[in-house]
Amino acid sequence: MENTLFDIDPGVVCGSDEAGRGPLAGPVVAAAVILPPDFPIGILGDSKKLTERQRNEAEAIIKEKAIWATAAVSHQIIDRINILQASLLAMRRSYEKVALIKRPDVLLVDGNKTPEVPVPCFAIVKGDAKVPEIMAASILAKCERDRLMDLADRKWPQYGYARHKGYPTAAHREAIAKHGPSPIQRMSFASKPRERELF
Repeated sequence: MENTLFDIDPGVVCGSDEAGRGPLAGPVVAAAVILPPDFPIGILGDSKKLTERQRNEAEAIIKEKAIWATAAVSHQIIDRINILQASLLAMRRSYEKVALIKRPDVLLVDGNKTPEVPVPCFAIVKGDAKVPEIMAASILAKCERDRLMDLADRKWPQYGYARHKGYPTAAHREAIAKHGPSPIQRMSFASKPRERELF
């Protein structure tokens, strides 16, 4: 955590982040994490820049040493309330699970919007590259969502979810064009093939 964020000791800090705002299919997943004082923060980093192996290794240590929780919000709810509100809902749910174990004094979230929680909450742009608690939450959220998309790939292999995790790659758009929307398609998201991706 940046020393300039608080003038005084903030107490118990919880970090939260989400994974899956951009995909055309599947849930958005958030995690919340409280790290112990002796946590080896050197293993952390921006989850998007870590390798899959690094994320999985860090995930195991976070789950062993930290207080943590994850929460997923389905594609149906995303379509109903929009992806921003769904992301904030997932963050709030993950926070609430952590608070049942240990109530944080402050919640720090990645981005520029905050969920409604009963403690002071601060949004930090690029927090997943700055704040250890948010970094840890980012890693857990991405690992959990990737696993969910791997499971989806087993059920609907024609969409290639294990490869692109539902993100709008050319191959994913082509699969939608060929097979139609999948059972976990976000129908409120544009999913038609783009000419520049096909030709």
